[in-house]
Amino acid sequence: MRLPWRHPLLVPVVLCALAVLAARPTDAAEKRRDGVDPGISAQVARLYEDAAVATQQYEKGRQEAEAQRVQAQRLEALLDRERRDIAVLHEDLGRIARTQYRDGGGLPLTAQIILAGSPEELMRGQQVFSQANLAVNNSIEKSRRAEERLAKDEAKAVAAWQSLEKRKTELAALKTDIEQKLEEARRQLQGQADASVAAGACRGAVRLDQPPTQVVGGWVAPVETYALSAGFGSGGSRWANRHTGQDFAVPIGTPVRAVGAGRVVKVSCGGPFGIEIVIEQAGGYYTQYAHLAAVAVDQGERVVPGQWIGQSGTSGNSTGPHLHFEVRVTPELGSAVDPVPWLAARGVPLG
Repeated sequence: MRLPWRHPLLVPVVLCALAVLAARPTDAAEKRRDGVDPGISAQVARLYEDAAVATQQYEKGRQEAEAQRVQAQRLEALLDRERRDIAVLHEDLGRIARTQYRDGGGLPLTAQIILAGSPEELMRGQQVFSQANLAVNNSIEKSRRAEERLAKDEAKAVAAWQSLEKRKTELAALKTDIEQKLEEARRQLQGQADASVAAGACRGAVRLDQPPTQVVGGWVAPVETYALSAGFGSGGSRWANRHTGQDFAVPIGTPVRAVGAGRVVKVSCGGPFGIEIVIEQAGGYYTQYAHLAAVAVDQGERVVPGQWIGQSGTSGNSTGPHLHFEVRVTPELGSAVDPVPWLAARGVPLG
């Protein structure tokens, strides 16, 4: 039986990620130290962590699955070789049988005695007969063992492909579950942000459990993973004049980080920037983070480089989820400088 060939499968082990999801506390169990429920903001941040764990499992599992795919291919090559060996054995059996028949090996013993010209000829005939029978028996036994080995190896190959298929199904289910939960949480988070902007009043800082971060050089990009979109000074129908910052295209709920140490001088939830934060940085500069979905700091608070200060969104005059980031020489609009070379001068090239 020849196994149907499969396309290479690059699918990871996801049990670790499943365990992480199962171990997550419920929203009701998560309370801020001041007793306020962090609600959907914490849920989105938590789901981003789950997605990060799943991504790590993707890569780890991809490598394991690739090794398993290579092993399955080796089994398939072994099966082909064993099939060829069995075909040779069958051919040898046929040849031996034909030779034995031509040499009289198929005659009954009585007929061989009658037809033998002398005792020596009879002895030689019996010796040839015995050797032919031994060769036939050995070939049959060798063929039987080869066929048994082939059957076992075919079963191993089938099991290997079935294991890969199972992993693929588990991964697809996990990925779909995370995506659905994250999309619904993002929708709710943005709904709360839009309500706050419409009311012109922030809901207050939501303290998010941030994983430990290590900042080298004292400065970071405002988001960890991103695609650059509208740049400083670009024109278009969306702005009355020129674009005053650098946009980072990121999904709703992405953690937004303070680019450096500083003090929060403004938290606002109305106007064209929607929910925004302005931080006073060292050297007399100010950084603005706009179109947020939630804030995680209060006005007057000190922040450190890389600290989560909010979550990205599409509040205010925004055409889609992104972070609008500005560098200013005053806290107010109209004093912006190009943030890309400003960050690059501090060891944070954007790309």
